[in-house]
Amino acid sequence: MKTKREDIRNIAIIAHVDHGKTTLVDELLKQSGIFRANQEVAVRVMDSNDIERERGITILSKNTAVNYKGIKINIIDTPGHADFGGEVERVLKMVNGVILVVDAFEGAMPQTKFVLKKALELDLPVIVCINKIDRPEARPDEVIDEILDLFIELDASEDQLDCPFVYASAKEGISILELDDERKDMTPLFETIINYIPAPEGDPDEGFQVLVSTIDYNDYVGRIGIGKVDNGTIKVNQEAVIVNAHDPEKTRKVKISKLYEFEGLKKVEVEEASIGSIVAISGISDIHIGDTICSPANPVPIPFQKISEPTIAMNFIVNDSPLAGREGKFVTSRNLRDRLFKELNTDVSLRVEETDTTDCFKVSGRGELHLSILIENMRREGFEFAVSKAEVIYKKDENGHLLEPMEKAVIDVPEEFSGSVIEKLGTRKGELVNMSMNGAGYTRLEFSIPARGLIGYRGEFMTDTKGNGILNTIFDGYGEYRGDIQYRKQGSLIAFESGESVTYGLYNAQERGTLFIGPGEPVYAGMVVGENGKTDDIELNVCKKKQLTNTRSSSADEALRLTPPRILSLEQALDFIDTDELLEVTPKSLRIRKKILDPTLRMRAKRNS
Repeated sequence: MKTKREDIRNIAIIAHVDHGKTTLVDELLKQSGIFRANQEVAVRVMDSNDIERERGITILSKNTAVNYKGIKINIIDTPGHADFGGEVERVLKMVNGVILVVDAFEGAMPQTKFVLKKALELDLPVIVCINKIDRPEARPDEVIDEILDLFIELDASEDQLDCPFVYASAKEGISILELDDERKDMTPLFETIINYIPAPEGDPDEGFQVLVSTIDYNDYVGRIGIGKVDNGTIKVNQEAVIVNAHDPEKTRKVKISKLYEFEGLKKVEVEEASIGSIVAISGISDIHIGDTICSPANPVPIPFQKISEPTIAMNFIVNDSPLAGREGKFVTSRNLRDRLFKELNTDVSLRVEETDTTDCFKVSGRGELHLSILIENMRREGFEFAVSKAEVIYKKDENGHLLEPMEKAVIDVPEEFSGSVIEKLGTRKGELVNMSMNGAGYTRLEFSIPARGLIGYRGEFMTDTKGNGILNTIFDGYGEYRGDIQYRKQGSLIAFESGESVTYGLYNAQERGTLFIGPGEPVYAGMVVGENGKTDDIELNVCKKKQLTNTRSSSADEALRLTPPRILSLEQALDFIDTDELLEVTPKSLRIRKKILDPTLRMRAKRNS
């Protein structure tokens, strides 16, 4: 018989990127007394890896737990960026309700709609938290209307529409139920969670069942499966069976060797756990997301939502440039293969395929950011490799028509820049669907655009809007192929010979366009050293030294002035490269090069294409 476990609440915090989820979790942790009074606590303590901290985004969902009035609240902080939507989809299976965080100025954004839709489909109760009410331009009343419109648009039930609203400033550590209430602490939010989110329920007398919704990985213990106990009680040293709803053939006997629950930011070893508990199980080597760990007496898998397919792919290739092997620690195809397949342990949205050559692997993901984070992580770990330009993954319908992934792009820009954004996206096959003013001189533009039309656009967008624009995109299904797009209007400046760049050679080269390198840098034939002002590629000798003569003129010895080079970040370099180019990635350098380094062979390949 099913019973409720009143001493537990399981919630996920969902929101659009940068609306304050992680900061909100920080405050709930602090105000629940998890930290000692004198303990120094990092800002956004849930963002645990370096890239998450530097970029201010959450990439992996994180589990934590706080105690409030004797009730344990398990909280899962989820990513807000569309590229990591696979993380959000599956953690919702572990919880009994969600807190939807919405910025009091920006309001409902594309990802807000995406995460809310997932929660409503699973029939989860929603608490709406209007965050950042301390912003000078906050407009909480209008944002509530936007959210209610969104609920109606997504066919929410009467019960779901009747959800509580809480106003908060996670930064200030306050929450209130009415805008004119006295502002003190997070108690109103805690109380709303306890009163509104249902307690987990299950049958304590049945055989235990745990659906693995997240995989953690640790070099010492290997894979760790995280999930909620749906029925029964799971104990250490118990015999168990792994089954999977999508793979009826799969049955494997295992033993539960270690069991953990979450307390604050730590995993705490426990001997047993019963219904409603979120647990981590280690010691099972080949465990995957979607597996159900259950008792041998009742091996019934729990149904599981399939993860969305990747939409974009690029090749990861062993570096074979003339400078290969000088800066990286891991350079061989075996190193590259092992590292890419290890990433599959924790990243469910990623696909890695071997190609017909052992030196090249096709890696598919949910978007440019998804793949660039992987590249940056590998680079920091000491890997050296090359990557090709990102290409979208096409499909064909039953009539043989070519389909391509479409994106919905929502852009907020100051009015004066809206014309150039509409023009640029028009050339990239974008279709303007909606245009509205949202106060403070900003225009909101909504586009339906092929995913490939956005490849390489973000850098251009920041330049066109002088850094004042906000661009948000979300996958919007597959649509009919919209025709060819020219990725890049400018050609490349290519080094003609190998050597070291010198000021004299660069001085002559800079008249042709924008340089990416300064003097004293190693270059090789076929390496891209800059962007041409015109559409063609040009070969230049940047290693050319000035010929010394014994005649001197008054101007000959004047110092040559070089314009500072444009140093490309990883994202900018990935945006810049064309289909016949590669990006050479090492722990110290990023170099753009032609796929075919030899100029004669390159010309021949171009003629034959």
